[in-house]
Amino acid sequence: MAEAQAAVDTSNDRRNHYSRPIFKQVLKVNSLQAQRVMKRSFERVSNSLFSIDVILRIIGEQDEIDQVESVILEHISKVSEDLDKAIAQLNKLMEDNGIDMMPGYTHPNEYTIEIHSPQVALCAHLIRKLGELMGIVETLWLNTVLTSKQRTDATYQWQQRLIKLAGRIIGIEKRARISAHSKGKEGEVAQAEPESETGDKKIEDKAAKSKVKAA
Repeated sequence: MAEAQAAVDTSNDRRNHYSRPIFKQVLKVNSLQAQRVMKRSFERVSNSLFSIDVILRIIGEQDEIDQVESVILEHISKVSEDLDKAIAQLNKLMEDNGIDMMPGYTHPNEYTIEIHSPQVALCAHLIRKLGELMGIVETLWLNTVLTSKQRTDATYQWQQRLIKLAGRIIGIEKRARISAHSKGKEGEVAQAEPESETGDKKIEDKAAKSKVKAA
C-alpha cells in the first residue's frame, strides 16, 4: 500500500510540480480597498501569469511570446504610472495644507505571496502603491481637505482600476488556453501546469468552434 501511494505521489509531482525560482514575501495591506483587490484578484492573476507563460511556450513562437509579454507589461505599467501621478498630486495637496501625519489602520492584513515572475512582482508593487494612495486619500478626508464624496469616488475608482487590470490579464490567459485547445495541445498544457479555474467546458466549446471555423 505504501509503495502504491508513493507511486501516486511521484506521478502527481511529475504532473503538477517542477522546480522553479520563487521569492516568498509577506505583503502588509492596510486599506480596505487594497485588501479587496488582494482577495478578489491577486492569487487569480498570479496563477494566470504562470499559466500564460506555460501555455505560450507550448503553442507559440518566440515572437508571439514576446508580444504577449509586452502587452501585459504595458497594461501593468500604465496603471503604475497613473498611480504614481495620483500619489504625487495628493502628496502636493497634503504639503499645501501642512499635513505631515498619516493615520493608522484598525485591521491591517498580511498576505504571504509567492513571486514567481517579474510580472507578479509588479502586480504586488501595484497593491503597495494602491495602499499608499488610499492612505493619502483617507488622510486628506480626515483633515477635511477632501469631502466624503471625493473620498468615496477616489477609493472606488482605484479599486476598480486594479480589478479591471486583473480581468484583462485573466482574459489573456483564457484566450491562450482556447488557442491551446484548438491546436490540440491541451494535454501538454495539463502536464506542464497545475489545474486552472479556466480549464472548463466553456473553453472546450470555444476551442471546438475555432476548429470548425478553421475547417
